[in-house]
Amino acid sequence: MTSLEAFILGLIQGLTEFLPISSTGHLYLGRHAFGLNEAGLFLDTMLHIGTLFAVLFYYREELVRIIRNPFSKLTGLLVVGTIPAVVVGVSLEDLFENISNTGVTVGWEFLVTGTFLWFSDSIKNGRKKMADISYTDALVIGVFQAGAIFPAISRSGLTIVGALIRKLDRETAAYFSFLLSIPAIAGGILFQGVKLLDGTGPEISAVSLVIGTIASAVFGYIAVKWMIDFLKRGSLKLFAVYVWALGIIIITAQALGKW
Repeated sequence: MTSLEAFILGLIQGLTEFLPISSTGHLYLGRHAFGLNEAGLFLDTMLHIGTLFAVLFYYREELVRIIRNPFSKLTGLLVVGTIPAVVVGVSLEDLFENISNTGVTVGWEFLVTGTFLWFSDSIKNGRKKMADISYTDALVIGVFQAGAIFPAISRSGLTIVGALIRKLDRETAAYFSFLLSIPAIAGGILFQGVKLLDGTGPEISAVSLVIGTIASAVFGYIAVKWMIDFLKRGSLKLFAVYVWALGIIIITAQALGKW
């Protein structure tokens, strides 16, 4: 992987992690374009390091409060919201890694993401703020997050939709969705880091990894700020149309043997 490829993939990861269009799905497309398919899930996870830095910096005040009061309600909400993804991810690891590497269902997954995003605009606006979120709300949103383990099903998109269904207002839905991404991303990095230590991960140069990480951190921070502000007034249908078009292109290319 060259430095330019690392930068482009980091940019893709940073922007698409927090836009509801699936970072993993777009990273698959980037890997495919650069001929880096053998890197698979490991490369995707390593590039998540940058977006983890971005979201940690954005939520630094909340994290300080959690550290000072580790048994707060917010901590409990994050734990409850993370459990479904942990259960699904550990149970079906081999399946998801194979799907991520081959991309056989990516086009269809983009179509599923678009359907959820389009549906979200029909949900009546809720009024729940952060202080109003219940453990049941967190669990439901966590179940949506677990469904987004498939490569091209957007984690941020599904968790935002789940939050809207639970009557969180649109800004709070995005805010909690991105906050919930912290344990999800950190857990994924830790899980794949074990493979690096035991020598089963692919070889990637340190320079490329640093460049990709910095790019994903910078663009990830920009995407977090922009998306939370956008959701106050914008429609997710724009993103739905985009991922539908992308899914149709991929499915067509695969059917014609061009992918």
